[in-house]
Amino acid sequence: MAEDRSPRLIWTEDGAPRSGRFDDVYFSREDGLAETQAVFLAGCGLPEAWAGRRRFTVAELGFGTGLNIAALLELWRREGPAGGRLHVFSVEGFPLHREEAARALSAWPALGEAAEALLAAWPAPTPGFHRLDLPGFNAVVDLAVGEVEWALAQWTGRADAWFLDGFAPSTNPAMWSDAVMDGIAARSAPGSRVATFTVAGSVRRALAGRGFEVAKRPGHGRKRERLEAWLPAIADGASGEAASPSVAIVGAGIAGASLARAFAGSGVRARVVEADRPGAGASGFPASLVTPRLDAGDEGIAALFAQALERARALYAAAPGAIVAQGVFQLEQQPRDAVRFGKIAAQSAWPAGSMAVFEAGAAAEQLGEAVGGGLFMAQALALRAAPVLERWLEDADLITAGVAGLEPHGDRWRLVDGAGGTILEADIVVIAAGWGTAGLWPEGALSPVRGQADWVEGVETSPIAWGGYAVPTGGGLLFGATHDRGEVSTEVRPGDSARNRAVLAGRLPELAARVEAAGQGQARAAVRATTPDRMPLAGAVPGRPGLFVLGGLGSRGFCAAPLLAEHVSALALGDASPLTLDLAARVDPSRSSKAAGLAQPIDKADG
Repeated sequence: MAEDRSPRLIWTEDGAPRSGRFDDVYFSREDGLAETQAVFLAGCGLPEAWAGRRRFTVAELGFGTGLNIAALLELWRREGPAGGRLHVFSVEGFPLHREEAARALSAWPALGEAAEALLAAWPAPTPGFHRLDLPGFNAVVDLAVGEVEWALAQWTGRADAWFLDGFAPSTNPAMWSDAVMDGIAARSAPGSRVATFTVAGSVRRALAGRGFEVAKRPGHGRKRERLEAWLPAIADGASGEAASPSVAIVGAGIAGASLARAFAGSGVRARVVEADRPGAGASGFPASLVTPRLDAGDEGIAALFAQALERARALYAAAPGAIVAQGVFQLEQQPRDAVRFGKIAAQSAWPAGSMAVFEAGAAAEQLGEAVGGGLFMAQALALRAAPVLERWLEDADLITAGVAGLEPHGDRWRLVDGAGGTILEADIVVIAAGWGTAGLWPEGALSPVRGQADWVEGVETSPIAWGGYAVPTGGGLLFGATHDRGEVSTEVRPGDSARNRAVLAGRLPELAARVEAAGQGQARAAVRATTPDRMPLAGAVPGRPGLFVLGGLGSRGFCAAPLLAEHVSALALGDASPLTLDLAARVDPSRSSKAAGLAQPIDKADG
């Protein structure tokens, strides 16, 4: 049975929200917004503290209704530094549903636009990290749903300001424990400010014992006092922000485009180097499935791909014309799949109702022919990649050139062509070249898998997967694909098209008959790159400072790339990752490197 994480919300007679779990209010009945502005914003010295900063990070313990963050966003938009980017990390152990938060925030019309933006991005209350994009405010929010001690241990950021807004220490002591205070101190930047409503002696002593200066200040409303604390700042002359590095990305498929978008979101315009054209490799089919990897026995895999799918959905929805259909049927292939699908649907990583087991009759009714049972993945997608690649690569400078090798050059990296000529130099290079990554980083333990898919016009169906797949393109049907390990040829083979039609007929004969009636179609082949454990590679290349990789995505690239690109971008720029440390370890390239730490230049040709 899933753990009860409800705040047990109670609405008082005057319409104020109250936690039945902790028997405490979320905000002042008299004027919660004024309290937020006095206790947290002014208490952290905002807006003066972010003057002249290109990046500023606020961490909050106790997201609640989102009131503090909505007020922060409004202040940032109004008085934030020109071109600055705000990063918020907030923790909530007992999240409200969107409708509950909307009711609470409706009390403050002055926060209308900020509240609306927060509510539009409001995530499902599933455990883990959730990234919320707020482009209208030049801000991003990472909301951690879970215990605060766990969240602080898993976060990689450093806060310039802290809003400690958990319920009172007397009612919620876990929010104010020594371990939590250790986490606050460990994740604080020099000069970090802390603000909280409580002046409990235990909190004052805990902060002071960890190097903070602590002072009581006049309270707000009925509260006589509040607390401010601060760490010493870096000595004058040593606190300037580093200049943005130059970034080059090798490859313009979904991985490279996702990286271009992620770096642009952090204020860095990358150069993308592509030998052919965007989508020339495995990202170039007329449609693709955006589906997670399913694993009934590994909660870590479920957590990673649930977060990746949530992120991919949010980002693809902003690209007009990209999403063709929502919801994918994963059909049973073996008798044990019915039990396996039931276990997957019960995993806590998936939002309620997003994974539904269908018996044979219900599946047949949905799909129009007998298919056996299956799992309906309500949040999975059928996607047209072209609009996504076009939109995201607008945030980068595209260079047409074939990268044959990478050479360290001082503190930078040099991209060289087949004749040994320099294409460009950059401080940071990310290899995102699909199977071409193996030629640029031979130690990466990648293996090729050739796949050929076919498509016809005038035939439509719901997205279906079973080992093969049938995907609507927005005007036709893509089906296949072959799965030939160790092969790298991309020539279209008539025999493979016959195989694809036979596989379709064997599982979906009525759909296959419509495909045959549609006549001659088209076909295309590409090579996917896979890893021994079937998990992606996303992070720093071992032993090569400034060199990163996003690859080994296999057949899950459109699901995993958007989130993992943000992770790689964060590592490269020293920002906070959207991944927990545990999940970051699952995709760390060092786990699959054959020879981590080798110091010789990388110069193997990339065909």
